[in-house]
This record gives sequence, structure tokens and C-alpha cells, in this order.
Amino acid sequence: MSAGPSGPEQNKGQPGLVSAALSGLCPRCGAHTLFGGAAQLAEECSACGLNILSLERGGRFVGVVTMLLALVLILAALGVDEWLRPPLWATFLFWGPVTVASVVFALRFWKTMWVYHQYEESQP
Repeated sequence: MSAGPSGPEQNKGQPGLVSAALSGLCPRCGAHTLFGGAAQLAEECSACGLNILSLERGGRFVGVVTMLLALVLILAALGVDEWLRPPLWATFLFWGPVTVASVVFALRFWKTMWVYHQYEESQP
């Protein structure tokens, strides 16, 4: 019984956005070269030579994404504080790393989504 095409052939070899954002995968070759820093795009892919910064075009709406995430995190922190009433040191110990990790993931996800979208549009 044949189940039909599945896996990379069905998706043209491209991973999902979440795995591409977490791993920093190039939209052309799939190498782990999309990011040069935690949330900073590399200038170009060292494997295939794709100019990544030309696809990014100035990081549109990064500030909006960060502000929306800040609003969600503030509301979550206020809700947790109202519900649990943790001591101040526990609040800082928990929300500090959560905030940094959330912002880095959101920026990586947004930039990956934008670069992949621009790459797909630039292909004939």
C-alpha cells in the first residue's frame, strides 16, 4: 500500500518556520547559516553564498513585534503576580530569562519568516 509522497520531497526540501528559526537554516540550501548572532542575520550564507541581508530589507516591523510581545509578557507577569504572589526575587529569577528567551525566539521567528517570504517571492 503506497501512501504517496511525504517528507522533504513534498515540501520541496524546506523545513517548517519554527525549526528553521530555531536552527537558523538558509532558505536556499538549508545550512545552519541564517543567523550570525542570537537574533542578528548573517550577511550571507557561507555554504551557498545567498545574500541574506538583501532579503531582510531593514527588519520591518521588528519594533512592533517586540512591543506586542512585551505587552503579552507584562500581562502574564501581572496575572501570575496576582494569582501566586511570589516574592520579588522569584519574580526576577523567573521573568528575566523568560523575557530574554521570548524576545530572542520572537525576533528569530519573525526574521526567518520575513527572509523565507522574500526568498520565495524572488524565485521565478
